Amino acid sequence: MSGPNLHFFSKLRVSGRMAYAKTATRLKGSFIHQLLVISICLTSYQNVVALHVPHKTTQTSSTSELATPPRSGIFEPIEIPPAVIPHYPFPGKSLPPMYPSFPKTYDPVLTGRCPVNFSVISSITEKTASDCTRSLSTVVGNVICCPQFNSLLHIFQGFYSNRSDTLVLQSAVADDCFRDIISILASKGANSSISSLCSVKSSNLTGGSCPVKDIGTFEKIVNTSKLLESCSTVDSLKECCRPVCQPAISEAALLISGIKTALGGKNIVGVPNEIDTLSDCKGVVYSWIARALQFDDANSAFRLLSSCKVNKVCPLEFKQPLEVVNACRNLAAPSPSCCSSLNAYIAGIQKQMLITNRQAIICAAAFGFMLQKAGVMTNVYELCDVDLKDFSLQAYGQEGCLLRSYPADLVYDNSTGFSFTCDLNDNIAAPWPSSSTATSWTLCAPEMSLPALPTSEILGNYSEYLSFPTCFAYPCDAIYLRRSS
Repeated sequence: MSGPNLHFFSKLRVSGRMAYAKTATRLKGSFIHQLLVISICLTSYQNVVALHVPHKTTQTSSTSELATPPRSGIFEPIEIPPAVIPHYPFPGKSLPPMYPSFPKTYDPVLTGRCPVNFSVISSITEKTASDCTRSLSTVVGNVICCPQFNSLLHIFQGFYSNRSDTLVLQSAVADDCFRDIISILASKGANSSISSLCSVKSSNLTGGSCPVKDIGTFEKIVNTSKLLESCSTVDSLKECCRPVCQPAISEAALLISGIKTALGGKNIVGVPNEIDTLSDCKGVVYSWIARALQFDDANSAFRLLSSCKVNKVCPLEFKQPLEVVNACRNLAAPSPSCCSSLNAYIAGIQKQMLITNRQAIICAAAFGFMLQKAGVMTNVYELCDVDLKDFSLQAYGQEGCLLRSYPADLVYDNSTGFSFTCDLNDNIAAPWPSSSTATSWTLCAPEMSLPALPTSEILGNYSEYLSFPTCFAYPCDAIYLRRSS
């Protein structure tokens, strides 16, 4: 891509020292080459592959225009004037190599009617602005941006409750504070349309139709000790498959909603109004949790809970694959016309967004079911070499990026721009659904189903890595065992 369009690139986590040596050779003689050599020595061995995402012209400048990416996937260095390098908001984080992209920042214009000192929660707003940066928010919205934005709102609501006896905001104050939050995020480089992107309104801060909104009544009805114990530390290895915090939140929301009492103690939710009330009451429960925890602890917990939710469904939109069905129906052997139609269809899907490895498995199965329903019974994924990474955004049309199922953030470097880590980048075949998986699809491994890891005696003296990339017990995207040297 050329002209004023800006390109963004991700680093893909792949081990190997030789690839770095080749990269350094191509970049020798430049100042950035020296920086890359130093960063390679200080960080774990990771290969860098470029990934580009179109950027709107209005958000670029002459200092940030990039050349057409090379076909080999290895990019040449460019010079960045010191004047365009902004302050790095996360000095404690590592600085991965990345092609530069710099958001425009400015002083926000606030309403002056939101009685909150936003500087107290600046660490969370900075992280949210970074995760929802204008250029990448649409492609990482489902997995990174919106979960972090929702977490910010929960934390803000809990923070606001510290100055009152209620866990929610009044409608007028909620409108003003919501506008201020959006203004602050936009001033730090975030997408100003983040509320539309994430389908969030100021009413999310008001508690809606939930009948219990004050702290006193909440703490009389809910077993807050149990709630805090369940959610103060969310276990990233178990929560999504064997949840502890999620049912505690649901139980508390049900109690304060009054629905259980109205139905004579039965856990039955059958009408839209009751569903809305439960959802509003969950927001009140989140507010209480955010009030009880430190900001960073609350943010980690909320992001983990969001990851459990987003990884249960495929976020991609599938149009009717008529051409694929016509070309691939009643197929018993590889067919150029079938694979051409299938590849063209998937090429359109993969432009939508970046998805996680778990989402890719669900998306592949969902599309497979769609094809089977239309009469394509042959495993065309196998015949046409379709991989999991083919369902996510591509790097130069060659390398797919699957984000981790575990919550991740965009990383901002004050000299190299934004980057994100991609996992499971090897060529793992897309799963073709069978009749048995149609009714019992799950990515959660049963208890004690995983084999014991090899001991050091079995491994012996080796200096390489063993990779087992197909473990589906959340969030085991890939298990890496380092052999002793």
